[in-house]
Amino acid sequence: MGIPIRTWRRVAAGLAFAVGVAASGAAFAQGKVLKFIPEADLRSLDPIWTTAYITRNHGYMVYDVLFATDANFHIQPQMVDKWEASKDGLTYTFTLRDGLKFHDGQPVRSADCIASIERWAKRDVFGQKLAEMTEAWSAVNDKTFRLKLKKPFPYVLDALGKPSSNVPFIMPERIAKTDAFTQITDPTGSGPFRMLKDQWVPGSKVVYVKNTDYVPRKEPPSWGAGGKVVKVDRVEWIYIPDSATAAAALNNGEVDWWQQLPPDLIPVVAKNKDIKVDNTDPLGSIGLLRFNHLQPPFNNVKMRQAVLAVVDQKDYAIAIAGDPKNGKPCPSFFTCGTPLASSAGSEALTGKRDLEKAKALVKEAGYKGEKIILMTATDQPIVHSQALVTQELLRKIGLNVELAAMDWGTLITRRSSKEPVDKGGWSIFHTWFVGPDITSPALNSPLRGAGEKSWFGWPTDAKLEELRDAWFAAPTPADQKKIAEEMQKRAFETVPYIPTAQFIIPTAYRTNLSGVIVSPVTFIWNVEKK
Repeated sequence: MGIPIRTWRRVAAGLAFAVGVAASGAAFAQGKVLKFIPEADLRSLDPIWTTAYITRNHGYMVYDVLFATDANFHIQPQMVDKWEASKDGLTYTFTLRDGLKFHDGQPVRSADCIASIERWAKRDVFGQKLAEMTEAWSAVNDKTFRLKLKKPFPYVLDALGKPSSNVPFIMPERIAKTDAFTQITDPTGSGPFRMLKDQWVPGSKVVYVKNTDYVPRKEPPSWGAGGKVVKVDRVEWIYIPDSATAAAALNNGEVDWWQQLPPDLIPVVAKNKDIKVDNTDPLGSIGLLRFNHLQPPFNNVKMRQAVLAVVDQKDYAIAIAGDPKNGKPCPSFFTCGTPLASSAGSEALTGKRDLEKAKALVKEAGYKGEKIILMTATDQPIVHSQALVTQELLRKIGLNVELAAMDWGTLITRRSSKEPVDKGGWSIFHTWFVGPDITSPALNSPLRGAGEKSWFGWPTDAKLEELRDAWFAAPTPADQKKIAEEMQKRAFETVPYIPTAQFIIPTAYRTNLSGVIVSPVTFIWNVEKK
């Protein structure tokens, strides 16, 4: 089948503009400069304040972590040289490896690590549980610090080494002392790259340079673990919201790497022998529809159940991925293909779409035509494709839905608003989580029912929280599996969110790049440009 005419027109329309992308970097043509098109515009520099992956990816550029997850899901030391746990399981002692320095030249100290972990633990779903178990953090000296627990908690390293949002990045104490609900603006870290903040142009470009003071570990890279060896001198994130323009820039060699390739442009890009289209995400991602549980009308469970009754995951899979090979239903609140995934309670997603049931639920809820604000990000195809499907579904069941279009940077800021829709609030938004982020109750942040402590949307569900606590206390994996199934059944009743599909979005890069790490997170260390 040929390439659709509309696609060729989009590419042609972007060609002239794309030429300008190369002009600003012409002086670096012979140097080791990597030009990278990220998934979105970087708006927030604080990977603790937001779970947005664009900010998480920025975090991995400039920060380092105490522990990291490797490709076998094993937790490995990263900034930590050695550690030990007491026989009673109540005390963990960590010693930092030599040569750790922040970008301002100051050494990384125990006080920096403690302040960073305490700030992270106020926002992260796993960190909050670790904080509940913590009696105190204390510095033994500048390189050694200690965690004292109230009772044994076998998930300490799993929490400190979690691979994705929120990642427990280590910051200077002076920055980490910032209130966890206030955004930081200083990108000083100790990671493999330094951000040149004076060259940051929001909506256009972010510039990073190699941190020449960084001392990598000796192990080979594996996901976020191992040696973070930087093989380029400069990385430019070039934000190109128009996908045709981005495709033209990649095809012409004006950029080196496009992080997320839209499905309809895969054939265009794949024709170029100088470009590799690749899947570097082994688990794929999970799309989701998130409700605002604080504001009408979705503070009423019957309204959330009404939407669930009309969701067909096949529609979302095709909308996001474009091809059944890259998208499929996943009627589970835990990533399909991982141990806790199940079909428990999932009849609403696996059965036939029921418009009449949905309309009856809307009537029972007493809905009076109140405006529903469905936020979408037009520069983020994963988000926008889902929103268009949802808009049509809501209209079919008689809901007064308004599609509020914006860019992704604006959406991830607006979703923090708890105001009514007429004061800048929202009713629904779509997003996605990489597979490792929702494999268990410890990690699945949108599944929490802790009210104000919950992820954006803020559901309150005491039973869900009780089951989560029971999961942590369960003595065996089999017991945990049973509890996870009970959590899922509960979630299908109360609908904190709706899983929409499991999918793969390929990446594309010029064949003169090598060393791209296969991982759910896009890492730029180890990448070499010939």
